[in-house]
Amino acid sequence: MTENSAVLDTMPKLLARNVSKFGDSPAFREKDLGIWQTWTWKESSDEIHKLSKGLIKLGVQEGDHVAVIGRNRPSLYWSLLACQHIGAIPVPLYQDAVAEEMEYILSHCGASFAIVGDQEQVDKILEISDRLKGFKDIVFVDPKGLRKYDKKNLHSIADILEIGSGDSAELDKELKRRVEKVIGDTTCVLLYTSGTTGKSKGVVQTHRAIIGASGGANQHDSWTHDDY
Repeated sequence: MTENSAVLDTMPKLLARNVSKFGDSPAFREKDLGIWQTWTWKESSDEIHKLSKGLIKLGVQEGDHVAVIGRNRPSLYWSLLACQHIGAIPVPLYQDAVAEEMEYILSHCGASFAIVGDQEQVDKILEISDRLKGFKDIVFVDPKGLRKYDKKNLHSIADILEIGSGDSAELDKELKRRVEKVIGDTTCVLLYTSGTTGKSKGVVQTHRAIIGASGGANQHDSWTHDDY
């Protein structure tokens, strides 16, 4: 068996391998106000595990669908991975989707939570929230413009990370239990088509399928861990 098929068949396993082998190498980079910010694999893993535990505390259950909406940012990629660690199913949406498009997808998959980039995405979900059965909470990254909003079902990702960073044996145990249940055939992500010829369709992808496709692309383009 190859390394991928024998061991690295889930995103949590792949992340752990990268931390072990490339821990101090760059994993994520983002330009902020003209300055590149960099997170190593170790730093990224720490953020992902804190976010995982914070989402567990928030009430995200195994099998829950969690919408992830916003521009490409490390925190939203960490959110995808955190969902995958705790057995939830991330559902990425286009950040420029209008509220009606979001309503269809969130209703179709029965999303319980959403992790979004900013006020624009919060506003669109709040606009349709009374028509979303079973929807519970929104987690936002950028707090700009949200200071006076009702925070009953609205949470800063900074607060979720703080909850996850606490010394809690119970949360650590629950995260470990959930990660151990994730296997290659577990649903990794639910991807919706663009819907240009009709209603968007949800495409279920397993961990093994996503890792296999990504590995093929890496091999074709001869990418290594030094490419960033």
